Formats: sequence, C-alpha cells, structure tokens
Amino acid sequence: MTAAENVCYTLINVPMDSEPPSEISLKNDLGNCDMTAFLTSFPPLEKGDVKLKTEALKKVIIMILNGEKLPGLLMTIIRFVLPLQDHTIKKLLLVFWEIVPKTTPDGRLLQEMILVCDAYRKDLQHPNEFIRGSTLRFLCKLKEAELLEPLMPAIRACLEHRHSYVRRNAVLAIYTIYRNFEHLIPDAPELIHDFLVNEKDASCKRNAFMMLIHADQDRALDYLSTCIDQVQTFGDILQLVIVELIYKVCHANPSERARFIRCIYNLLQSSSPAVKYEAAGTLVTLSSAPTAIKAAAQCYIDLIIKESDNNVKLIVLDRLIELKEHPSHERVLQDLVMDILRVLSTPDLEVRKKTLQLALDLVSSRNVEELVIVLKKEVIKTNNVTEHEDTDKYRQLLVRTLHSCSVRFPDMAANVIPVLMEFLSDNNEAAAADVLEFVREAIQRFENLRPLIVEKMLEVFHAIKSVKIYRGALWILGEYCSTKEDIQSVMTEVRRSLGEIPIVESEIKKEAGELKPEEEVSVGPVQKLVTEMGTYATQSALSSSRPAKKEEDRPPLRGFLLDGDFFVAASLATTLTKIALRYVSLVQEKKKQNSFNAEAMLLMATILHLGKSSLPKKPITDDDVDRISLCLKVLSECSPLMNDIFNKECRQSLSHMLSAKLEEEKLSQKKESEKRNVIIQPDDPISFMQLTAKNEMSSKEDQFQLSLLAAMGNTQRKEAADPLASKLNKVVTQLTGFSDPVYAEAYVHVNQYDIVLDVLVVNQTSDTLQNCTLELATLGDLKLVEKPSPLTLAPHDFANIKANVKVASTENGIIFGNVVYDVSGAASDRNCVVLSDIHIDIMDYIQPASCTDAEFRQMWAEFEWENKVTVNTNIIDLNEYLQHILKSTNMKCLTPEKALSGYCGFMAANLYARSIFGEDALANVSIEKPIHLGPEAPVTGHIRIRAKSQGMALSLGDKINLSQKKTSL
Repeated sequence: MTAAENVCYTLINVPMDSEPPSEISLKNDLGNCDMTAFLTSFPPLEKGDVKLKTEALKKVIIMILNGEKLPGLLMTIIRFVLPLQDHTIKKLLLVFWEIVPKTTPDGRLLQEMILVCDAYRKDLQHPNEFIRGSTLRFLCKLKEAELLEPLMPAIRACLEHRHSYVRRNAVLAIYTIYRNFEHLIPDAPELIHDFLVNEKDASCKRNAFMMLIHADQDRALDYLSTCIDQVQTFGDILQLVIVELIYKVCHANPSERARFIRCIYNLLQSSSPAVKYEAAGTLVTLSSAPTAIKAAAQCYIDLIIKESDNNVKLIVLDRLIELKEHPSHERVLQDLVMDILRVLSTPDLEVRKKTLQLALDLVSSRNVEELVIVLKKEVIKTNNVTEHEDTDKYRQLLVRTLHSCSVRFPDMAANVIPVLMEFLSDNNEAAAADVLEFVREAIQRFENLRPLIVEKMLEVFHAIKSVKIYRGALWILGEYCSTKEDIQSVMTEVRRSLGEIPIVESEIKKEAGELKPEEEVSVGPVQKLVTEMGTYATQSALSSSRPAKKEEDRPPLRGFLLDGDFFVAASLATTLTKIALRYVSLVQEKKKQNSFNAEAMLLMATILHLGKSSLPKKPITDDDVDRISLCLKVLSECSPLMNDIFNKECRQSLSHMLSAKLEEEKLSQKKESEKRNVIIQPDDPISFMQLTAKNEMSSKEDQFQLSLLAAMGNTQRKEAADPLASKLNKVVTQLTGFSDPVYAEAYVHVNQYDIVLDVLVVNQTSDTLQNCTLELATLGDLKLVEKPSPLTLAPHDFANIKANVKVASTENGIIFGNVVYDVSGAASDRNCVVLSDIHIDIMDYIQPASCTDAEFRQMWAEFEWENKVTVNTNIIDLNEYLQHILKSTNMKCLTPEKALSGYCGFMAANLYARSIFGEDALANVSIEKPIHLGPEAPVTGHIRIRAKSQGMALSLGDKINLSQKKTSL
C-alpha cells in the first residue's frame, strides 16, 4: 500500500494535564449507578437527556483509548444511544465503533455487531445527506468483511444519490472496500468507470478518477483518452489528479510520453496555480527539450509574480534554482534572466535575495548589460523609498550584485560606478561600506577608470556623513590621486571639510561668545522703571543668539574630531603625507613644494593641538599621536625610503589582498561547478531508454510519492539510504537495566524539527502486564507532541512504542520519564520503572554557514549572550586544535587559510554556524603555544562564543568543553 492510499483516522485530543477518567469516576458522573445497568436505572438517559448521554459517551471513548475494555457497555449503548437521531451523538458513535473491540478473543465477530450493522444500513438510507456521507466515511475505516457484506447494496445505491457529498463519499467507501476486500465488490472499477462517464460534479469525478488510477490504470487512461481535449475545462482538483496519472504512466512506460505531453503543455495555461505548478514539474521530468524547459521555467516565473504568498514564491524559486543546477538547462534559463528580474517587484527581502543570486548565477556576456540597467534602476528606486524597513538591506544586496557583475565583466564597471558613488553619502553605513569596498577594488583593477572614480569621489566627498566611510574615501583619494590638479583638489576638499584653522583658537573664540556674522543680534523687551528721584527710566538688553543647529553646521571632519574620533585624523595624516610626497615628485618648483608641505604639516599640527586640548569629547589616543607625529617627521625629511613605503608598498599590499580574495572566490566557484557537473567514468555503462526494461524504469524515484512522504515527515536522510545502515549506525540508548522487570531501549531519530523516539519495551516477567504506559517529560525547549498509548504485554512479550518530541530552538535538551504498568490479577498499586535520561545533542541542529566580515562584526556587537570557554586540551599543535574544534562543533572557519598558514606561536580565528531554526552562533578562537614550557606543552587560550539566546551560547560552550581533549584510539 502506498502512502497516498493510507486512510485518515480520527484523532482525539485529550488535555495533557488532565487525568484519564476511571470507571469509578464515570459511574459517579452517570449518577452512582452500576455501569452495566446505567441506562436502565438512570432516568435522565432513558428519557432522552441528550446532553448527559453525550458527556457520558465522550468519557467512554477516552477510557477505551486509554486501554480500558468495558465490555458491559456495548449492549447498553446499542439499546439506548444508537437509535438517537442527534447529530453530535451520531458523530461520537462513529468514533466509538471505530475504536471499540469488535471481535471475541478467538477472532470471531461479536453477536452484538449484527445490530450495529443493521443500524448503519438504516443510516445509509437516511434522508439526511450528512448522516449518509459521514456513515460512508466511517465504513472506509472498517476492517471486518462480515460487517461490510450486508451493507454493499446500500453503498452501491448511494452512488445515485442526488447530493454530491454522498456520492463522493460512496466512491471513497467503494475504493477502500475494493482494495481491502476485493471479493465483496469485484466489479468496482467497471462500476466507477460508468459512474465517472456520467458524473458532472468535479469533486465526485476527482474521487472516481483517483480510484481508477490506483485500482485499474487502463480504465483511467481510456477515460482520459476520450476527454483529453476537454481537460482544460475540468475543475482544478480533477486536473491535479490527471497530472499525477500522466506522470505515473510516463514514469512506468516512457513510450507514452508523446501521447500525453501535449496535455501537460495545455495544463500550463490552467487558471489554478496548483495545477500550473504540478504541470511544470511534471513537464520537466518528462522532457529535457529546451522548449519544454523554457515553458516550465516561464510558468514558474509567472507563478512567482502573480502569487501573493511569500512562502509560495520561495518554494517556486527553489524549483527554478534546481533547474539551473542542471548543466543543459542553464543555457535555457539564461535567456529568461530579464523575466526572472521581474520578481524584484516583490517587497519581501528573502525573495529578492534569492532572485538576485539566481540572476547572478545565470548572467552571461549576452545579457549582462540588460541586467546592469535593471539593477541600476532598482538602486535609484531605493534612494527615493525610505519608509520600508528592508530598503537599506535591499540596497546592500543590489550593490553587492553590481559589484560581482563588474568584477566578472569589467566592461560594465564604467556604467555602474557613477550611480553607486552617490550612495557614499547615504545614511545607511552598511550600504555605503559596500559601495566603498567596490570602489576600492574597481580603482585598483581598472586603471582606465581611475580618473572617473577620483572625479566622482571628489564630488561626493563633502557630503559623506559616516566617519568610517570618510576614512575609506580619504585613503582612496590619497592613494590614487596622481595628477597635480587632483592633489590640489584633495587639499581643497580637506581644508573645506576641516573648517577654519587653527581649530583650537577658532573654537575658543566661539565658546567665548564673540559675535560671528551668522549670529543674530536682538533687543530684549523694553521695561519702564521708576528711579529713586521719582523720574522714569527705560531699560533694554542686547542679546546674541547662536544658530540652533550649530553642531550640524560644523564641517564634517571638524565634527568627527570634536566628537573625539581621532582615528580619522591618523588616516588624514597618512593621506596628506602621500599626496605631499607625490606633489613633490610632480612639481619641480621648490617654493611650491615647501608651501604644500607646510600646509599639510600645519593641518596635522593643528589636529595634534586639538587632541591635546580639552575641547574634544574624548582625548586623542597615543597610537593616533604616534601616527600623526610619524607623518610630520616623514614630511620634514622626505627620504626616498619613506616615499617608497607610502606610495608603492601600500598599493602592493592591497593588490596582494585582492588577488588572494579573487583566488579564493575562483576556488569556491570551481568546487561548486565540480559538484554540479555529472562525472561519468570511462567504463560506466550507457543506459538507452528504449532498451530499458519496465521493471528497471519503475525502480526510479516517483516524485509524487517522494513529495508526499516529505510532507508526512517520513523521508530518510540521504546518508541513511542503505536500509542496513539507517539504524545500525546510530547509538541505541539503554533506558533500563537488564534485571528490571521491564527492559527498555530507544533509538533516537533526529528529523529537522522533531525527534522520534523508537522505544523497544520487553516484558521480562512471567506475568501479563496491563496498561503498560511510557510516560515521558522534557527539559529544555522540547515538547512532547502526543502521549503514547497504553499496551498489554504478554509474558516475555515485547512491543515498539513511538513518541514524537517537537524541537523549537537550538539548545541541549533532556528527555526523561518512566514505564508504569499493572500486573494482571495482582491487587497491588501500579508498578513503576524509572528510565535513564536521553540527552539531545545540539550538533544535530547546527550547520556550517558563511557570512561577510562586516556581518560577523555587526552580529558580534548585537548579540548579548557571551560564553567564555578556557582552552583545556592535550593537543600541542595550533592548527590541529582549530581543526578539532571545527569538527566537534560543526562550525565553519571564516578566517582565510592563508591568514592561518605559517607558524608564529599564536592564532586567532572567527567561526560561524547557523541552526536550522535560523539562529546564528559566533565564536572567536584565541590560542597560543606557550614556548617557554617546551615543545610538548599543550595549546592554551580562550574561545568566546556569542549567540542571541542564552541556551545556544551555553549549549555550544558545553559541547566545546566536552570535546576539547583529543581521545587516543
């Protein structure tokens, strides 16, 4: 039986904190009467008190679900509850008859069930369509052929009922009865085929067609052949089943593809999004022709644009990305890049992120120009829209995408740079930093663009608001201004940004209250006063008011310095030194050389003076004083060695860094392409589809079956594809001792968002154990989904109990509990065996991930929970210890390998991982080798872990503590 054919069963929810009602409490609820005579001696129930009967029936159902037998109640319910016409009672009775034991211990049907069968024959002929339909649904769950046989004429008659609800449930009932007991209705396929031909209701046709697919596929194909031209006019639920049939038929018999592929093409134009999605997926599996791939991809793109649900957009985008992974399909998708970019109209950031990444992977020299034009328009749009919270992040994504395009296609850089340079003055520092990084790389790689970049940089320099961006812009201008005019322009911009000098004197004058042209003079209100002599006198006051926005009116660089940020002053000193040394080499006239040098030195000296005064909010640091003093000394001496260091070696260092970065990117792209390329060995057999046997074809994976299993959570991980390796590779947790009366052990299977405990329970006694129940509780962010049902274990018998535990976040958890049971015939209380704890490992939920340095620093500053772990290991090599930590924690090292290569006695590295719940975990490893303790001394240092939640930081620290020492084999 396939997963699609499994019948849905009714689940009864019982509050976890409520005790199951006992037989005694039920007797009390029913009026302190004897259970077997509760309906004969309890007047309200005899007289038809429906509410009381309803409550009593609910309690009976819960007791039976908890393992109680209650055989004395069966006849009483048949006599006094079954004849009632109340709909609530009818629904509860359906549940009751589903769960109540219907056979004697030797397997024969109970005599009382004949009366039940007669009652349901009457319900199948009831004038109310709801009662008929719900009874037919109930019959799908019956497994006793003796009960169903007398009902077959009534079930057949329901196929001709006037109401579609009855007819569609009759089809379902006939299908399940035919599948379980074919001898009861051997002509079911023919009967349903005739019903399908004459039926008009879409839901009835869908159920009938679904039955034919699974019961008699040839009849289903015959019906489809007769109406294949009208498929587009069918309802969406029937179209979905037709798509499934076509997929299954073509999957089993590839020669049928030509017969049905036109139908799939037509269904791509369906008005239902679900049908279009399934038809596109089926078309891709049936044909790899470029026209088919293009039609499917176009259908996916239309779905993304038209569907409003972001989850749907992300799912369909994933299908497009899967298409791109196939080498032969990538070329087709490259022609659709502009259509894919239409998805950027969606406001959701995650959708935009995936779309930009997909477009970047598909971009080629044929379409890069159009891509850049669209992205430039999107960047300009973000400049005008500020109300959306994700606008800044979206702008960052666009900048990075344009950056990648320009690096891969240098011809595009000239079109991109002028637009992006405008964003250096943006209030969002992260977007401006991305632009600055792009500009720095472009100006180094593309010499022909240097004049354009310097010109644009000078235009926006005065408008830069962030000190970090200001420092970067100063460095670029100092490094790449090579003409006399550019150097003088830089000096002009620096003087403009610094304001009046000397800074200290001008600021003291302002503080002293000396009038400036921008200050306003106002006369206060005139007052009439009487003097001692009795004469009148007038009094007025002159007052000067400074502009309210004095702080904002300060030039930007002056404002940074007065705020105490003197790191920008050190950067300015380096820039001034570079351009002064270059100016000296360009201008031969000594007087102009000295004048320029003196101006540069004056600026540095006035900044030093300001740093030592009490005017800034924070004093200048010693490091910044040393750097500015060094630059003053270099300018005063002008030695050739210093000239080379400032003007040549700085640029060489940047060139080496960019080369290493490019090499790393190429290496990662190469690894990705190697993963995607299908490697076929020289001696691999060639599979010809026309020569493939049918049984070999059917062994391929059925996509419909796989998707259904995935939805039900029954999929196995890829590494566990070998049935022998699936459980034997996992550690079995022993829960009780071998000498306990009940032995229990558990296999813990960790899925993505839940944990399945498969517990083996063995009765090691010679007694029958009744109501044997596995009681579980959790510690941490775990939640038991449902309480396991009680069992009855024969002497030395065993059983498997499954329990689901929901996981909500990434932290260590503990599952504990006990097994309770009653001994058959014993008068003692319930027995209890305490189970050992099951510890859930955080590593099952952590996956290696990558992020940029800027993102890492931002998260490091934002995350409030830190766990500092002291290194305590027996490993003596730094690199070996780092690799051991990476392996133990599932984290990824963000620090490049070249930065970690070599040996200097200490090491610092950044690690990053992300949980399946989207939680980030950061770690900084700072370790050293204590050389003074000898070559065999172990590594020492600290590991600092930061996370948004306390549980994750503590759990990761515990994991590192447990696995620091290397175990010897």
